[in-house]
Amino acid sequence: MNLEARKLSFIQEFLKVQSEETISHLESILRKEKKDTFHTISIEKLNQRIDQSLDDAKNKKITEVNDLISEIEKWS
Repeated sequence: MNLEARKLSFIQEFLKVQSEETISHLESILRKEKKDTFHTISIEKLNQRIDQSLDDAKNKKITEVNDLISEIEKWS
């Protein structure tokens, strides 16, 4: 059974559920799964940013803190 067929089968079974407790449990599982997926994506993006930052530092594409502070002071 492919993924689409499994989803449809699950939906059909879900629509038959009469227990509030069972629906709450399934909602909880879905929220946890979404949270785990979001966390994984965030870690991947964080790692990409770290890699980019390390590459920028290696290629001298950085601003020294004192230079940044001086630039910010000019904004006022």
